Amino acid sequence: MIPVGLIGWAVVLGLLLFIVVQAVQILMEYERGVVFRLGRFSSVKGPGLRLIIPFVDRLVKISLRTVAMDVPPQDVITKDNVSVKVNAVLYFRVLSPEKALIEVENYLYATSQLAQTSLRSVLGQSDLDDLLSHRDRINQELQNILDRQTDPWGVKVSNVEIKHVDLPAEMQRAMARQAEAERERRSKVIHAEGEYQASQKLSEAAEVMSHQPTALQLRFLQTLTEVATEKNSTIIFPVPIDLIQPFLDSRKKGISSSD
Repeated sequence: MIPVGLIGWAVVLGLLLFIVVQAVQILMEYERGVVFRLGRFSSVKGPGLRLIIPFVDRLVKISLRTVAMDVPPQDVITKDNVSVKVNAVLYFRVLSPEKALIEVENYLYATSQLAQTSLRSVLGQSDLDDLLSHRDRINQELQNILDRQTDPWGVKVSNVEIKHVDLPAEMQRAMARQAEAERERRSKVIHAEGEYQASQKLSEAAEVMSHQPTALQLRFLQTLTEVATEKNSTIIFPVPIDLIQPFLDSRKKGISSSD
């Protein structure tokens, strides 16, 4: 039989071991421990080995790392009455552990719900074009709203990013037609600008040639050279009398001198 005294000592040692285990708390570098003494807030303890009073103190660990929370897709009707489905990602962290426990029941759930409602509210006041082309401005507006509303909870919202905008099929087809029409318009404008610039250069060239007959003759000879390279057709060009006039004059002078 085990002596009664030995059993008593074993019970005492077990109780002391249980008290020591409850009294010793180890906090990681990214954690803070919020201590409640008899139900009242006492202090916030930093990382390392920490001691509390068992059955009197209660320590709750809070992580200070940045949380990346995915905001579920939300059905949103934009300002111009277009129904879209939008999801986003939210980045935030706890700055005041005691506020995150005392001021709100579950800061993770509360922040998620607040992000969903704010996303629908802000996007409902924006046009579809703004949603597609000015995401940075909308992201900044969402971040300011969430940061202002989560500040009493000791939570800092550092960034909000809209990830994906799901458009209806008919809206996608309409945007594709619009993009095609825009590309066609730009093509016609560029072609018209090219024609206008070419006409200006031709006008300047004609002005130069009108004052320099020799330039016109050189251009005529160059055209003849370019056409002569094509052997699949026969082209007859009238030769200007100005080109052969010097030869005729020299011949006349030769005949006159022989007489």
